[in-house]
Amino acid sequence: MNPSKERLPLQHANELERPLLAVEAQLDALALGLQRQDTAAIDRAADALHVALASAIEHFARAARRGSIPPGLRRRLAVASGQVAAQREALARATASLDRAIDALLPRPVAGGVYSAGAGLRAASTPGSLLA
Repeated sequence: MNPSKERLPLQHANELERPLLAVEAQLDALALGLQRQDTAAIDRAADALHVALASAIEHFARAARRGSIPPGLRRRLAVASGQVAAQREALARATASLDRAIDALLPRPVAGGVYSAGAGLRAASTPGSLLA
């Protein structure tokens, strides 16, 4: 067998390792930011994760067209994909929880309710008229 052909899978694995490590590092940074509730760190990690994922997808797609994605790297990419989904779900739950807390503290205005005093009078008056 040709020694240069034997090195090709190893070379392709090395090409995939770097973008996958970047995704894994940003997932760790995002998890840490979420744990610390550090919004600036979360924003930075989310942006960097987006870039790292795009790069990894490009590299893995190119390797898949050549048919040379080592099984170990394929598993790691699947794990990273699962972590992205889990982070997305955690953020969605946190956002929903925050929305509920805001709604409890600041109820939405309702016609005739406490926060819309005078709404009934304004609606009954002639459009464009002023009430003193």
